[in-house]
Amino acid sequence: MLQKFKKVQQILIYVLFLNLTVAFAKIVYGNLTSTLSMVADGYHSLFDGVSNIIGLAGSLIAARPPDVDHPYGHRKYETIASIFIALLLIFVGVEIFRDALNRFLIDSAPQVTAISFLVILSTMCINYLVTRYEHKQGELLRSQVLIADSMHTKSDIYVSLSVLVSLVAVKLGFPLMDPLIAVVISFLILRAGYRIIKEGSRALLDMSRIEEKEICDLVLSIEGVKGCHKIRTRGSMGDIKVDMHLLVQPNMPLEEAHLIAHRVSKKLKGEYKDVSDVVVHLEPSIQQPQESNSKKTS
Repeated sequence: MLQKFKKVQQILIYVLFLNLTVAFAKIVYGNLTSTLSMVADGYHSLFDGVSNIIGLAGSLIAARPPDVDHPYGHRKYETIASIFIALLLIFVGVEIFRDALNRFLIDSAPQVTAISFLVILSTMCINYLVTRYEHKQGELLRSQVLIADSMHTKSDIYVSLSVLVSLVAVKLGFPLMDPLIAVVISFLILRAGYRIIKEGSRALLDMSRIEEKEICDLVLSIEGVKGCHKIRTRGSMGDIKVDMHLLVQPNMPLEEAHLIAHRVSKKLKGEYKDVSDVVVHLEPSIQQPQESNSKKTS
């Protein structure tokens, strides 16, 4: 587990460095050519670095082992970090929407050069590769914070695309295309932020993660299991916890019943890669007597 968090932190540091490189490239050249949209895009990329730092902080805390005050560990700090990143994403979406509305009112045309297109296209390629790499590693390591951060970096591609379309539109004499596309992009970014918050809230609110019937059907396939009930699941990506009541033969030796519980735990962890802990409460399977349908006579 500790090795996993070290890998997550290493990836976030790489992404932070690339985001800063992209940001300064846009800010420096944007200022040299008085291209305000490129400067704004550069500061947005700089904002991506803030989300990387938040992700690093959340990952460092989440890597701590369980203690007296946190017997279930610190994994939810990673979820909290992902929600903070989502809030930053929503803030960026709102800012882009507001800027788009202002562009309808203010007539401004940036200085467009061949290098302008080169800078934007180069930084878009870097962001695309970073997004793919970070999201793939997030899925592989089952890390919410990496996936959330990759979606934040992906938003930078949309913003850069808006700037690119703006430059093309200015060249072709259609400046109004810039704010129109910016509005669409702002809604895509807001949607991404909503999706991150929705996923994070499932963990923070202890919502059910796996269907009860699905687990029961799987467990009943194990020899010695007579029934199961009171199945509960909670947790987040890579850290789902399951607890359940398992019915076994009432005269079964304790050691054999314990082995069945162990098989159930192993089966669930093998079937669901996100399951990290399974607690099984053993109960004797007792045949309930059938109720008599006869009515009492007075």
